Amino acid sequence: MYTSTDLDKLRQIMEENQELADIISRILSSHRESISTITHEIRNPLTLVYSSLQLIESNHPEVRTFRHWNAMHQDVLYMMRLLADLSDYNNGFTLHKQPLNTGSFLKQLVLSFAASSEASNIEFTSRIAPELPYIQADAPKLKEVLLNLLKNAFEAIPSGAPGSVRLEADIITHTSSGKPGISAASAVSSSLQIQIRDNGCGIPAKHFDEIFTPFTTFKSGGTGLGLPLSKRIVEAHGGTLQAKSSPDIGTVFTILLPVSSAPASPCPGDTE
Repeated sequence: MYTSTDLDKLRQIMEENQELADIISRILSSHRESISTITHEIRNPLTLVYSSLQLIESNHPEVRTFRHWNAMHQDVLYMMRLLADLSDYNNGFTLHKQPLNTGSFLKQLVLSFAASSEASNIEFTSRIAPELPYIQADAPKLKEVLLNLLKNAFEAIPSGAPGSVRLEADIITHTSSGKPGISAASAVSSSLQIQIRDNGCGIPAKHFDEIFTPFTTFKSGGTGLGLPLSKRIVEAHGGTLQAKSSPDIGTVFTILLPVSSAPASPCPGDTE
């Protein structure tokens, strides 16, 4: 499995030598195709196994009391989830971009998430700057990233404890000196910045450098592919995903996405 560092090195080599770029592109394409084939071939019989378990349980409810039955049931579900996450991670760089009205997109997302988290003790708030621009994006995959980060933020707060999670979205302008600032006259480019912060337990320093490493997880039942997939999707959009965390204070994930020259008003095929 290639890490982000591996891919960065490959991109650098590809930029320096077109012949090697063609070879590496074919290798990467073959690598992704192989993983897709393997996950597909495993998921099919595993789905049949799970269906059989459900059928047995339906016809013989007493099996629920059998030793190891629940553990076996959960193990099969975990394997199915792992294969689904692996397939998603493998296809993280494959995007179907359309002009996206980010203001409308984010407002709908936070309203939906707020409704789903009403029963929680955790306070969820948001601030979305007015007149956010259109960007070229794959809306379903970008939504997947944000929901994953929001879910992680909620899970970072101890069960039953009061806490807060906040989503903020702004436009950040980058000056000619390379330092980001708000509405600088000398700005040469702009980015959409989305931050998700929580006041949860934070990420221990000894684990922080590994949070974007595939299959590395420090929570029960995790596959270790959620954050690596999120980072891969954001980078496929030409953006960055970074994190800052302090134990017992909280964590902030920051997404920066380039602002494109997409139309400033709805058009045929517009995705919101």
